[in-house]
Amino acid sequence: MLAVVELGGNQFIVKKGDVIEVKKQDVEEGANMSVEAFLVADEEGKDVKVWTPTVKGSKVEFKVLEQSKGDKVRVFKMKSKKRYAKNTGFRPSITKLEVLSIA
Repeated sequence: MLAVVELGGNQFIVKKGDVIEVKKQDVEEGANMSVEAFLVADEEGKDVKVWTPTVKGSKVEFKVLEQSKGDKVRVFKMKSKKRYAKNTGFRPSITKLEVLSIA
Protein backbone atom coordinates (compact mmCIF):
# COMPACT_ATOMS: atom_id res chain seq x y z
CA MET A 1 0.00 0.00 0.00
CA LEU A 2 1.09 3.54 -0.79
CA ALA A 3 -0.25 6.70 0.80
CA VAL A 4 0.25 10.44 0.37
CA VAL A 5 0.22 12.31 3.70
CA GLU A 6 0.85 15.91 4.73
CA LEU A 7 3.11 16.59 7.71
CA GLY A 8 4.65 19.94 8.59
CA GLY A 9 3.35 21.61 5.44
CA ASN A 10 4.98 19.08 3.10
CA GLN A 11 3.50 16.05 1.33
CA PHE A 12 5.20 12.66 1.45
CA ILE A 13 4.63 9.41 -0.45
CA VAL A 14 5.02 6.63 2.11
CA LYS A 15 4.70 2.87 2.34
CA LYS A 16 4.98 0.49 5.27
CA GLY A 17 8.47 0.43 6.79
CA ASP A 18 9.63 3.79 5.36
CA VAL A 19 11.54 6.23 7.58
CA ILE A 20 10.99 9.93 6.82
CA GLU A 21 12.28 13.21 8.25
CA VAL A 22 9.69 15.97 8.70
CA LYS A 23 9.53 19.37 10.36
CA LYS A 24 9.26 19.14 14.14
CA GLN A 25 6.06 17.48 15.36
CA ASP A 26 4.86 18.02 18.93
CA VAL A 27 4.99 14.31 19.90
CA GLU A 28 7.28 12.55 22.37
CA GLU A 29 9.99 10.11 21.26
CA GLY A 30 8.75 6.52 21.16
CA ALA A 31 5.08 7.56 20.93
CA ASN A 32 2.75 6.71 18.06
CA MET A 33 0.77 9.18 15.97
CA SER A 34 -1.76 8.78 13.17
CA VAL A 35 -2.69 10.97 10.20
CA GLU A 36 -5.38 10.76 7.52
CA ALA A 37 -4.13 10.28 3.95
CA PHE A 38 -4.88 12.32 0.80
CA LEU A 39 -4.46 9.30 -1.44
CA VAL A 40 -4.30 5.56 -0.78
CA ALA A 41 -3.31 3.05 -3.47
CA ASP A 42 -1.97 -0.46 -3.84
CA GLU A 43 1.52 -1.15 -5.23
CA GLU A 44 0.33 -1.66 -8.84
CA GLY A 45 -1.93 1.41 -8.83
CA LYS A 46 -5.10 -0.55 -9.66
CA ASP A 47 -7.05 0.29 -6.48
CA VAL A 48 -6.71 4.06 -5.93
CA LYS A 49 -8.76 6.07 -3.41
CA VAL A 50 -8.65 9.86 -3.66
CA TRP A 51 -10.86 12.27 -1.73
CA THR A 52 -11.05 15.96 -0.93
CA PRO A 53 -9.29 16.86 1.35
CA THR A 54 -8.59 13.39 2.83
CA VAL A 55 -9.74 9.82 2.28
CA LYS A 56 -12.43 9.17 4.90
CA GLY A 57 -11.53 6.28 7.19
CA SER A 58 -7.90 6.19 6.05
CA LYS A 59 -5.27 6.00 8.75
CA VAL A 60 -1.48 6.07 8.51
CA GLU A 61 0.27 5.09 11.77
CA PHE A 62 3.72 6.50 12.55
CA LYS A 63 6.19 5.79 15.34
CA VAL A 64 8.40 8.69 16.44
CA LEU A 65 11.99 7.45 16.32
CA GLU A 66 13.90 10.64 17.09
CA GLN A 67 13.57 14.37 17.77
CA SER A 68 16.77 16.13 16.68
CA LYS A 69 18.30 19.01 14.76
CA GLY A 70 19.04 18.82 11.04
CA ASP A 71 22.14 19.84 9.13
CA LYS A 72 23.22 23.47 9.34
CA VAL A 73 21.77 25.73 6.66
CA ARG A 74 24.04 28.63 5.66
CA VAL A 75 22.43 31.99 4.84
CA PHE A 76 24.70 34.55 3.14
CA LYS A 77 23.52 38.03 2.16
CA MET A 78 25.58 40.55 0.22
CA LYS A 79 25.06 43.85 -1.53
CA SER A 80 27.60 44.53 -4.22
CA LYS A 81 29.61 47.78 -4.05
CA LYS A 82 28.10 48.65 -0.63
CA ARG A 83 30.52 46.77 1.67
CA TYR A 84 27.66 44.82 3.18
CA ALA A 85 27.95 41.12 3.82
CA LYS A 86 26.15 39.04 6.43
CA ASN A 87 26.69 35.36 7.10
CA THR A 88 24.24 33.53 9.39
CA GLY A 89 22.86 30.05 9.68
CA PHE A 90 20.47 27.85 11.57
CA ARG A 91 19.75 24.20 12.26
CA PRO A 92 16.10 23.21 11.75
CA SER A 93 14.39 20.95 14.28
CA ILE A 94 13.29 17.67 12.69
CA THR A 95 11.34 14.58 13.67
CA LYS A 96 12.23 11.15 12.30
CA LEU A 97 9.15 8.95 11.74
CA GLU A 98 8.71 5.29 10.79
CA VAL A 99 5.54 4.13 9.00
CA LEU A 100 3.94 1.28 10.96
CA SER A 101 0.76 0.67 8.96
CA ILE A 102 -1.50 2.08 6.25
CA ALA A 103 -5.24 1.42 6.39
